[in-house]
Parts: sequence; C-alpha cells; structure tokens
Amino acid sequence: MSGMKAVMETYKRMKIAPTKGKGSWLFDEAGNQYLDFIAGIATNSLGHGHPALVEAIREQAGELIHCSNLYEIPLQAEVAEMLTEATDFDKVFFCNSGTEAVEAAIKLARKHAYDTRGPEKNEVLAFTKSFHGRTYGSLSATGQATYQDAFGPMLPGFVYAPFGDLEAAKTAIGPQTAAVLVEPIQGEGGINIAPEGFLQGLRELCDEHGALLIFDEVQTGAGRTGHLYAYQGMGVVPDVLTSAKGLGGGMPVGAMLTREEYAALAPGNHGSTFGGNPLAMAAVKAVLGVVGDPVFLEEVRFKGAILTNALRMIAGRVPNAEVRGEGLLLGLDLKDPDLANAIFQKCLEEGVLVNLIGGTTIRLAPPLTVTKTEIRHCLDTLRAAVDELVGVPFGVLVPAAEVHSAVA
Repeated sequence: MSGMKAVMETYKRMKIAPTKGKGSWLFDEAGNQYLDFIAGIATNSLGHGHPALVEAIREQAGELIHCSNLYEIPLQAEVAEMLTEATDFDKVFFCNSGTEAVEAAIKLARKHAYDTRGPEKNEVLAFTKSFHGRTYGSLSATGQATYQDAFGPMLPGFVYAPFGDLEAAKTAIGPQTAAVLVEPIQGEGGINIAPEGFLQGLRELCDEHGALLIFDEVQTGAGRTGHLYAYQGMGVVPDVLTSAKGLGGGMPVGAMLTREEYAALAPGNHGSTFGGNPLAMAAVKAVLGVVGDPVFLEEVRFKGAILTNALRMIAGRVPNAEVRGEGLLLGLDLKDPDLANAIFQKCLEEGVLVNLIGGTTIRLAPPLTVTKTEIRHCLDTLRAAVDELVGVPFGVLVPAAEVHSAVA
C-alpha cells in the first residue's frame, strides 16, 4: 500500500487492493478473492463487469463522452423519460453524486418557497442520525455532529428533529419551513427504518404548511430495497427525490427528481458541467434496463427476505441484537462495538467484505445480482464468526457479560 502515500488520507483504508472484479467478487494482484457484500457502498448495483453495463459504457465512449449542457443531449432526454415514466415525477436534473443531488434539492425547495411565499420561508427540517453528503449544504442538513465538527459554522436555515419522532417534527415545522428532508431508511446512521406512520405524518405536515417533502434515496434507490425507489413500497409519495450511488452501477452520476409544479429552477439558477453527460447516461440507461424489470425487483425482494430471515437467526444468538433494513440494504446491529468490530475483522480475514457503521452495525449491501449461493457463503462466514466469538451452540442466547469477555 506504499503506492498510496501521495493520496490524502481521508479514508481509513483496509489492507486490500482490488484490481479486478467479476459479479459479486473482487480480486487483487496476488490472486486473493473477496466476496463483495458492500458493493462500493450500495453503488455497484449490477456487480462488477456486468456485460450490459460494460458494453454500454464501451460503446458510448467510442461515440461521445462529453459535450456540455449548452446543447441538447438526446440520451439525457431518453434517460430522464425512463425515470419519469417509472416514478411519480415529471422533471429530472442530472448531476454527478448524491451530495450534489441533495444540494440541488435544497436549492429547488428554497427557490420554490421564495417564488411562492417570499424569502422568509427558507428553513429545512432534517433529522438526527441522518447523512446527506459532505458539501456544505448537504453537510449542514446532516444531523450528526461527528461529520460537522471542525467544519463550522454550518450554513444557517437548518433545524433537526429526532428521526422517527413525529411530535418533535410537528413542533419544529411551521410557516418558515421550505422543506422537510428525510431518508426513508437511514443508511450511514445505522440502517434505521422510519417507524409506522412517520413518513405519512411528514407528508401531511408538509401539505399543511406548504413545504416540500424531499426523500433522500441516494442509498435506497435504483432497486436497492426491491422497488426502483423505496417510496414506491411505502405508500408515501414525496415532492422531490434524490438519487445516485446504484443509479450508474459504479459510474459517477446523480439525479434530482421532482413534479412539474415544483420545478422552480430556471436557466442560470443551477447547473453542472458534467451532469447528464452521454457516458454517464449510457450507464444509467443500462442499469435501468436491468433493475427496472419488475421480475428483477421481485427477485431482489426474495433474496432480501432470505438474507433477512437468516440474519435474524444469527442475531438471536447475541443479546439485544437486531436486524434492520429492506431488500438488499440490511444492518445487523450487535449493540456491542467490540463484538461488532471483531466480527467485521473475522469476515475480512475470510474474504467477505461487509461494512461497519455506527460502531455496532454490520451493513450488508451486496450487488443486486448476488446469487443465493453467494448469500449462503456470506451467512456461513457470519455464523462462523459468531460461533467463534460468542462461543455457544447455534440458537442459544448468552448473557451480555459473556459476549463482552469473549471479545476482550
């Protein structure tokens, strides 16, 4: 890893260096192989080297990579129509990442409020344990001090309520509120699912106060939950939606979707040099061609159910542990940071790549194309790690004190 010395150390990198990928597997130059159950943090939706995606990128690279949004881009128009036809939205703004999509949504909401109600209506209500990105607007909306410390002051106009607490949201929202920004399932915060009635309650509050409801679906979108977007399985339709990560299958791309009546951004209000470039659009078209298939999405839900049920059996071995998530975005919360870190390390040693978030939660977000055999392999590795670290026969609970001592 000495070759990384010129790279700024903004990541805690693991001592593996993949150089090639195929399906759900990564390989390094030494011939080691790794089962990829994090997929670039829910980004490699079609896994590695998917023929449709590879061919689309290769073919488009030979035709036109970039020409700027000064001109019409036919492929951009085609992909926008694919997204609007598959969702409840009418307009799409393309950018390059999730944080840019959130920035666009914040600007849209404030511009819409400015146009319809005046400059005083500019506040954005967000939630604790959220994560919306690392640029200043999205960072200011992120309700976790650990991401904001040392970078203050944050931008004004953002307030927070506890995620899942509808009464607190009612207190925080008012005539000054331009938008409510929420992840339907919190990703970096620990794979936290909104409690029953919470999102519907936010929908009603936004309607009451003339605020836009923004769903941040950067992590939950592009088929990750077994629906093209998570809201489609939740019975609540937002006014604005942000998308990125799996949308390009690994190619950098982001999108902000909204309904016609809220499309307040006009020429000169916002833009992106690379947003919606032909190469990225070719990738999105290829991804949507696969994940937009109802049969494919049903298979994602089925595989997610298999993985969830097996994880719950594993969680039953550890006091107070729980499984959260939907589809192929799941978290195994072990409640104990020492145990969680030890299991994470055991998986890494066995060549299974998962992710540790919030100190106690193992995040699993494999490619949507993952096979049932690969799911079993990951589960076998997790079970073996729990067997070794908890040290009791499968299905037997142990006191927390014994779990702690097994990890120490």
